[in-house]
Amino acid sequence: MESSDRVIRPANYPPTVPGKGYGTINLDGATVGVVNVMGRTFMPTVDDPFRCIDPIVEDLRLLTNIIIVDVHAEATSEKVALGRFLDGRVSFVYGTHTHVQTADEQIFPGGTGYLTDVGMTGPTNGVIGMETEGVLARFATGLSERLSVEKHGTKQFCAVVVSIDVDTGRAIEVKRIFQRGIP
Repeated sequence: MESSDRVIRPANYPPTVPGKGYGTINLDGATVGVVNVMGRTFMPTVDDPFRCIDPIVEDLRLLTNIIIVDVHAEATSEKVALGRFLDGRVSFVYGTHTHVQTADEQIFPGGTGYLTDVGMTGPTNGVIGMETEGVLARFATGLSERLSVEKHGTKQFCAVVVSIDVDTGRAIEVKRIFQRGIP
């Protein structure tokens, strides 16, 4: 992981953690900047994502107009705030972590596409992809046992597709994808 340029971890993790907080990929002749930050509300203590992301966006803007930001956070308000904070400076901001897809896809006034949470791809049965019994035991006892992924029943597929103007880096369209009941 130390030598790979394909491992992106939260940019606001301590600098000694393997991987980088951002990078670029080439896609159909266009350079795309990718950034990940982790929120702080109800999450482990990390550096301030708002302060941390400013110099990263400045660095990436020297390389490309197309910048995608993944905000791994629990609180919806923190994700929306970061999206508004970055509006007009990045192409798309989306949230991850809660396993439940939100229905708030939009394009902010500055041209940044946004979705609070992409959602989970995986087992529909259970509790956010985990076997029900283990989750219930954790809530009932307060003991933190390792949870197991639900292996039975149907699956779901959650995703988002964003169209971006390559010249301006502005989002043109944001579409959620949600399919449930996959065998």
